[in-house]
Amino acid sequence: MPSSRIPSLSVLFVAFGISGCALAVGAAVYAGARVGAGLERGGPGPEAAAAMAAAAGNFSPGFVNASAPSSFLARFPSALDPNASLPDLDFRVPDPGLLAARSIDRLFLSPVPGNAQVLAFYGHPGSKNMGILGRYPKEELARLIKSYARLYDEANGGLGLIPAFYLIYGTCWPGGEIGYLKDSIVEDYVEYARKEGMLVFVDHQIGKYGVEAAITRILPWLKLPNVHLAIDPEWRTESPMLEIGAVGSEELNRAQELISGYMKAEGIPGTKMLVVHQFNAKMIRDRDFVRADYEGVILVHISDGFGPPGVKRGAYAFNAKADNMPVKGFKLFFKSELAGAGYDEPLLEPAEVAALDPSPVLVIYQ
Repeated sequence: MPSSRIPSLSVLFVAFGISGCALAVGAAVYAGARVGAGLERGGPGPEAAAAMAAAAGNFSPGFVNASAPSSFLARFPSALDPNASLPDLDFRVPDPGLLAARSIDRLFLSPVPGNAQVLAFYGHPGSKNMGILGRYPKEELARLIKSYARLYDEANGGLGLIPAFYLIYGTCWPGGEIGYLKDSIVEDYVEYARKEGMLVFVDHQIGKYGVEAAITRILPWLKLPNVHLAIDPEWRTESPMLEIGAVGSEELNRAQELISGYMKAEGIPGTKMLVVHQFNAKMIRDRDFVRADYEGVILVHISDGFGPPGVKRGAYAFNAKADNMPVKGFKLFFKSELAGAGYDEPLLEPAEVAALDPSPVLVIYQ
């Protein structure tokens, strides 16, 4: 990236990125020995949830129950009222006849961006410290995501809303080795999500093996109608504790070429998203040369990293400058119980996220 594209804010993004890397590295190291161990059913009990949420002073204690996490109650209490009915989420597709076909798989043929916003919960099912997805069973996560969907459905101007699980499938370990989530766990999440009308993102942290190897490893998941792919350049490194990784424009273009070719060869219909994360200028080299016109592939450029609202908006504005990747996303970080972990403080409200320019198509909570 030419230095003229990152003036005085470049130092801020580098510092911001290093702190983000430190958090993610700590989480990955913690989870490394436990990848593939299965789901953990942890989380606060009802008494702890009530006490913690009451301390936050921003909810009605009557909403607390054994399955309601305190962090959510404290942040968006109206979304978790057990007496409130969830709306019928507006799954918008180009052909209304798809919904009348009585086959939920047909729903996933839609080119999602432009027709609906996607709201995802991120993490590793085997680790509480790698995101919200690892803290609760998938059934509870689905309920929580749909509760948040109520708020985003009200804020996004009638786009419609599709909930999703965002699974860390390939975790970068020290030295750049990769530990993989058990396929049986992924299949379990995918099948449950399919029945619930939800998407699943399969994320690969790349490590020392490169973008092409990472994409090739996760291509077979595209055969499942509700699955999309993601890669995270932060972890394209052999020294995850010492540096922020990076990918080049040629590698991203090659990844999309592989996805497009695989879909044609396997007869996979519809479109698939490929998500690429960025919170630091160096993470995508020669960013202006990334293409976003491969048949059957929608490249989603997501603004990652934690921090206060000003830093978050600044990072998003930096990503928005890459108009060759027009489909954008935004990631938010809940407060973590992991000592030293970074988070968003305060957490942007759904209406504030929807007001970003351009409005993000994919919103992720970690």
